Amino acid sequence: MSDNDFILTKVREAFKASFDIDPQLVSLETNADNVSGWDSVGHLSLAANLEETFGISLDVDDLMEMESVRKIVLIVTTKLSKKV
Repeated sequence: MSDNDFILTKVREAFKASFDIDPQLVSLETNADNVSGWDSVGHLSLAANLEETFGISLDVDDLMEMESVRKIVLIVTTKLSKKV
């Protein structure tokens, strides 16, 4: 499993925890328009789950950029690479 596959799997788990949706329905193309409950409160719940899952801190700019799963994976990948 590549790093990106691992991160996507964990992001899917965060979506399950935040929005109670089947992780298999979450793809890189998934965005707020595709997920019921992905509003401002859901966004903060997702961010908290991602921070806990990956042991990272997301700042305001990260939160503003998190508009799709593809972008979330990119942000998490960048954060993890700086953490090492």
